[in-house]
Amino acid sequence: MNRPRALLLDAMGTLIGLRQSVGATYVQAAADHGLTADADAINRAFPELYRQAPPLAFPGLSGPALLTAEQQWWAQRIDDVLLAAGAGPAPAALHHDLFERFRDPALWRVYSDVLPCLEHWQRHGLQLAVVSNFDSRLYDLLETLGLRRHLATVVISSEIGAAKPSERPFAVALERLGLSAAEAWHIGDSPEDGVGARAAGLAWLRVQRS
Repeated sequence: MNRPRALLLDAMGTLIGLRQSVGATYVQAAADHGLTADADAINRAFPELYRQAPPLAFPGLSGPALLTAEQQWWAQRIDDVLLAAGAGPAPAALHHDLFERFRDPALWRVYSDVLPCLEHWQRHGLQLAVVSNFDSRLYDLLETLGLRRHLATVVISSEIGAAKPSERPFAVALERLGLSAAEAWHIGDSPEDGVGARAAGLAWLRVQRS
C-alpha cells in the first residue's frame, strides 16, 4: 500500500467508547421512570437488535426534522431492547432521557492511544476525518472530548442518508477532502467498516480493542 494523504476514522469503538455498559445506563434511567430492568439482559439483547435495525440514515432531512427522526429511531431501539429484556415498552419521557444521557460526554472516554496517534499523524501531514454510523450528537461529543480540532471533517450516517457498509459515507468524506480513494485509508473496528471501505476503494486497517 502506498502512503496515504488522509485517514478516515470510525468513531465508536475506534476513537471513543462508553465508560460503562449500555445496560448499566439503561437500568439507571429506567429506575428514574419507575421501571425495573436487568443490565445483563439488556447487554445481551442490544448488539443483535442494533445489527438488525434499519440504517441510522435519513435521506433529505436536516435541522429539526433530522433530530426528530434520530430521536424516533432511538426510541424504537430502546423499546425493542427493553421488551427483549422483559422491561418494556418505555414511556416517551424515558426515550428522551436516554437520548440525552448518551449526549453527555461524561459517559464516554477517549481511548488512551487516540490523541497521541492523531497528533503524530497530523505532524506527518495527514488529513483526518471521522466517518461514523451515528447521529448529530457526535458533533458535540467530538468537540467536548477534545477530538474535533484534529479533524478536517466529520461524516455521520444520519445526516448524509447512508450508513456503512454503504460506500456513500466514504465517498462523501473523500469529496470533502478533495482526495481519491487511492490517497486515503480507513481505520475502524467493525465488519461494516471493512465492507464499506473496500467498496469505496479504500485500504482498511482493523482496530481490535479488548
